[in-house]
Amino acid sequence: MKILIADDSIVSRHLLEATLHSWGYDVISACDGLEALDILQQPNAPALAILDWMMPGLTGPEVCKRIRQHAREPYTYILLLTSKSLKEDLIEGMEAGADDYVTKPFDRHELQVRLRAGKRLVDTQAELLAAREALREQATRDSLTHTWNRNSILEMLGRELARGARENATLGVVIIDLDRFKNVNDHHGHLAGDAVLREAARRIQSAMRQYDSIGRYGGEEFLILLPGCDAVNSVSQAERLRKQLAQSDMRVDDTAISITASFGVTAVACGGLAGCSEDVIRKADEALYLAKKMGRNRVEFLAYSPETPLPEIATESETVAT
Repeated sequence: MKILIADDSIVSRHLLEATLHSWGYDVISACDGLEALDILQQPNAPALAILDWMMPGLTGPEVCKRIRQHAREPYTYILLLTSKSLKEDLIEGMEAGADDYVTKPFDRHELQVRLRAGKRLVDTQAELLAAREALREQATRDSLTHTWNRNSILEMLGRELARGARENATLGVVIIDLDRFKNVNDHHGHLAGDAVLREAARRIQSAMRQYDSIGRYGGEEFLILLPGCDAVNSVSQAERLRKQLAQSDMRVDDTAISITASFGVTAVACGGLAGCSEDVIRKADEALYLAKKMGRNRVEFLAYSPETPLPEIATESETVAT
């Protein structure tokens, strides 16, 4: 575990370094309060810190106050090293945000015990954060494909439409339906169907932009949001995803399974007015139905707003043999 020691005394700092190294800690050193504060505010900052009370730049208690003001996670356990012994001084240090203190010159056994208590607290908090993240994942992600679940992706659609209205931006919306997916379950079993869904989601995500979003809309359907994409760009992105998905057979238990998908696309030019999520989904679904009707494994586009027609888009298509 990483631990920060901040002390302007070279002798005291080197003694602490040697002691902590012998206990297996990964030690980072600072020679004043400003350097200590900078280190503790960085990503992957040490979870434990030993701060001398009196230091140039910022004192130990001042560093504590600034760290606690931000309420950062994960928690930093701070131990003050001080020659002060008056009750009022120690109370001041604890009120500044310190978790514990050790008086100078420090006793090795006392310091070890106090650091062990701090490590237990830090480890417990890390476990709680991991549990919280796991619960958040379960609440927002599809358990099979690890894409966003239906509720999450629909909430994102509402937010993107509202943002588009504020910023006068465009939004591409795509519904994907895996072609003849029922045949996979019927001929290869539901476990194979699950494997195909996971691989399909992985292939699609690998071809998406970092700021695009994908969610499992239901069954073998996925909903994709393409911020900043107009009609032409939305179709272009969908066509790229279609090719990525159909590029090669999927291998499931040494069995090659050919999978393609049909894509229904619409684009919303908000123009200061937020689109209705249900209407946008309905338009993309109509485009998907058209893609199925026209032979599957293709991209079809329908304009969302009849009042503001979007240009007709010629799409590349490959009909799947029945």
